[in-house]
Amino acid sequence: MSARVLVDTNVLVYAYDRSDPERQQRAFEVLDRLSMSNAGVFSTQVFSEFFVAVTRRSPLPFLYRMPVIGITNYLQSWTILEITGMIVLEAARGVRDHRFSFWNAQIWATARLNQISVVLARISTRNRSQKEFVS
Repeated sequence: MSARVLVDTNVLVYAYDRSDPERQQRAFEVLDRLSMSNAGVFSTQVFSEFFVAVTRRSPLPFLYRMPVIGITNYLQSWTILEITGMIVLEAARGVRDHRFSFWNAQIWATARLNQISVVLARISTRNRSQKEFVS
């Protein structure tokens, strides 16, 4: 079994962002690989942030359909981690001790308390590097 990887919001946004086809393709490749290996994990926070990110600039209601379909598909086929009170408390500790922003701390805490050692936060392409948080 592969080590589990918590996928951060940015990766999901890249997969739906048509403004950078190379990054979009790479994001889909990474998501497909994580799906096929059953190593990929999302949190409910990621879906909330994703929906806001891809719809905030859209004045047209029909554009809400695509992110809802995407979220629905991931909910049916991936492991989803719920944000709990303990995660919120651990995130607060991450803000205090490591000076993370709260939302990044909550992703870190979700991974940490679920014994996930890798958070995939960026996708590498020829001109961009990949970042990982290690819990």
